[in-house]
Amino acid sequence: MKKLSMIFAIGSMLALAACAPSTPEEPVDTFKTEKINVYTRDTSSGTRDGFMRGIGFADAAANDSVLVAGFITADNNAIMSAMATDKAGIGYVSLSSVNNTIKPFKFNGVEATEANVLNDTYGLKRPFVLMRRVDGDYVNDTEYQLTLAFMAFLASNDGADVIANAGAVSTNGTGSWSTLVADHPVCALDNSAVTLKFGGSDSVQKIAEALSKAFSPACGNVQTENDHTGSSDGWKRTQGDQKDGVAYKHIGYSSRFFRDEELAGPEAARMQMAWDAIVAIGHKDNPVDNLTDAQLAAIYNGTSTVWGDFYE
Repeated sequence: MKKLSMIFAIGSMLALAACAPSTPEEPVDTFKTEKINVYTRDTSSGTRDGFMRGIGFADAAANDSVLVAGFITADNNAIMSAMATDKAGIGYVSLSSVNNTIKPFKFNGVEATEANVLNDTYGLKRPFVLMRRVDGDYVNDTEYQLTLAFMAFLASNDGADVIANAGAVSTNGTGSWSTLVADHPVCALDNSAVTLKFGGSDSVQKIAEALSKAFSPACGNVQTENDHTGSSDGWKRTQGDQKDGVAYKHIGYSSRFFRDEELAGPEAARMQMAWDAIVAIGHKDNPVDNLTDAQLAAIYNGTSTVWGDFYE
């Protein structure tokens, strides 16, 4: 009888165990094994120069051969578009380009904001600079005077406000344009038949277009044209070997400091206009929030190839 009772008890326990709810298994995180798709700018890009130097991978600033195999070269807009759809992608853009379609990664634990650029806690930043044609190398004196007036407007408090509103941190603020304009009598003329041509870094394009738009009514309704093809062209088309070609410019922008070979002209023909943050970006659903300089270098040199290397 005891034996039957024991058998009945064991059977009851087994039946209860079979009926008990099972603990759900943790979902498999397949993103951990997802191969990182690496995007970069080309070697003429000031954004690339600043990014690679900022992560301690200066050898890659102008050398594709040291990058991870299979990297994808794209311009600023193409990288933004790619990160909106490529869940395993990583790229980098100017802070002024960042919007809610992508995910900006913190850099060494610090968020990319204008405030953090100003207080120098965000380390991945680069300069926005410009160069004009040298004295005596203009079609006429009016274009020369308008170019000087534009640089003065850019350095004014009004220009600093335009730069800030466009997402960068101005390095100037020399006074109100309403006062400074008296030093540029060309702005009192009707300049609607004159066109100033701007080019260079496409990372600066948004700011350059905003400055052009604000300057035109402040200086006789001068016409402006922005055609941005890269930082190297900022020098080539104002003082370099393309300055007299069909794509010549009055002012060329760069999102890196000008290189030694680009500094032959007078210092008065150059200026820094702002600081900008460079931001590593990915897809909005990427679970990674922060990347260090060493981790970014490991991604771009091919040491780390899957996203699981950067989170638990």
